[in-house]
Amino acid sequence: MSDLGSDFEDDGVPDLGFYEGEKNEAGERHGQGKARLPNGDTYDGMYENGRRHGQGTYRFKNGARYVGEYYQNRKHGVGTFMYPDGSRYEGDWVDDQRQGQGVYTYANGDTYSGDWYAHQRHGQGVYTYADTGSRYIGTWANGKQEGAGELVHHNHRYQGKFSNNTILGPGKYVFDIGCEQHGSYVQAEQEKDEEEEEEPLAVPVTRWIPEKISCLTLWSPAAEVQPPPPVVGDPAEVTGSDAAAQDGAAQDTAAQDAAAQDTAAQDTAAQDAAAQDAAAQDTAAHHQNAETTEAPAQEESPDRINAEAEPQIPDSARGEDTARDEDAS
Repeated sequence: MSDLGSDFEDDGVPDLGFYEGEKNEAGERHGQGKARLPNGDTYDGMYENGRRHGQGTYRFKNGARYVGEYYQNRKHGVGTFMYPDGSRYEGDWVDDQRQGQGVYTYANGDTYSGDWYAHQRHGQGVYTYADTGSRYIGTWANGKQEGAGELVHHNHRYQGKFSNNTILGPGKYVFDIGCEQHGSYVQAEQEKDEEEEEEPLAVPVTRWIPEKISCLTLWSPAAEVQPPPPVVGDPAEVTGSDAAAQDGAAQDTAAQDAAAQDTAAQDTAAQDAAAQDAAAQDTAAHHQNAETTEAPAQEESPDRINAEAEPQIPDSARGEDTARDEDAS
């Protein structure tokens, strides 16, 4: 059905139906107002110079309803359109058409959320199928799946190219169990009876041709192992020079750690020795103070002092001196 609205309020139409609301000096509908059109539609909202302009609600007599912004009698801005069949569109409007970002909920429960242009799905968007829960995520052109896209199902997904709502070209299936099947969809001829007349196909028929399967290693609780240390990049891409550089870096790190440990040990030993020396000195000083206190020094006699101070004369020297004295006498 068309959702363009009724045009009975345009200039040149003599029967304007019923209007209740504000007007300007020229007698035109201007400001907040309510109107009933001759065809049975009603409008409740803002007017400007006789035209719907601003926020308003338009009710069609067939049950449809639009709630949103108007610009010069046309849906323009953000608005919600509820159709008689139960479908619904919420999003952007440009010149009475769905255009920009919007969400459309169809009568069967399917939904589309994404880009719109000129009333059609156009750009990037997500279409969700209500009966299966599957989703198409990708590119749209003029309302159809076109270009790169992804079909997401319950336990697997397909990533590839689409053309005219049909999978066509290279792609791959990705399964949740951890494996991928690569291949391509090619157009196939449809079998028909010899008596059947030649008719063009509405939708091209394609056939999947698998090429290879790549598997991923599945985790098993019985064979759980510790993960290897993290590396930069793919370990398979490490060259010989890279491995040598890594070994050199590891050796340098080990040497630095050993030197640091030796330095720390030496510092600890020096600190222990200094502590022991200080303790020994404290003990010796303590003993010396104790001896001084318990046994005070005895007074030396003058004779002993003189004896110790007098130099000892050898006997030979004494003989020579005696002989000299005798010769002198």
